Parts: sequence; C-alpha cells; structure tokens
Amino acid sequence: MSNRLLRVNALLQQEISSYLRKRYTSEATRLTISGADVTGDLREAKIFYTIIGNDEEEIARAGKFLRSKLGEIRSMVAKNVVMRHVPLLSVHHDASGERAVRIEQLLDEIEVKERKE
Repeated sequence: MSNRLLRVNALLQQEISSYLRKRYTSEATRLTISGADVTGDLREAKIFYTIIGNDEEEIARAGKFLRSKLGEIRSMVAKNVVMRHVPLLSVHHDASGERAVRIEQLLDEIEVKERKE
C-alpha cells in the first residue's frame, strides 16, 4: 500500500473518530473507530469500528447508529479533508481484537496442558 493511501486512511480514521467524540459524546463512549481502508482510486472507504465488550446487541446497535450517520460523516469529511473525491463510506465491525483475545486464551490453555504432561 502506498504512503499516500496510508496517510489518507489515518486521516479519515482520525477525523471521523474526532467528529463522533465531539458531536455524539454519549453514543460514542463505547465506540472506537479502529481503522479505515480507502480504495486506490479514493472512491470508496471501509470504516472499521470496535465496541468495548462482546455484546452482539451493542455491536449491532453501534453499526446501525454509524450507518444512520454516514451522510453526515461524509459531509464532514468533505468540509475538513481536502480531497478531489470524497469517498463513499461503508461501516464494518472490526472483530480482530476479539479474535486476538480468543487466540490468547487458546494458547494459554495449550500451555497449561503441556505443563501437566
């Protein structure tokens, strides 16, 4: 991935996260914008979010909230980020943190079993 795309990804993540914290303080307390992935032509961007805890209902609620605000977020990006094209945004839950915790638990279990043998 080019340095330009990396910078655009980081900038989008930062701007969206900052906007949500300022504008929607109560709704964004458990929500973290964990990343952005812009296509090479800068026309589309996937925005990834995580939630504190593993509650499926909270994850779904946060996704619904973010999807309802996509137009507003895209308008904010158009005003605050100088880009030729403002990308179309889509929202996706980032489960990498949850997978990392599960992998760590499995490795701990294997280690405990090996010690017993």
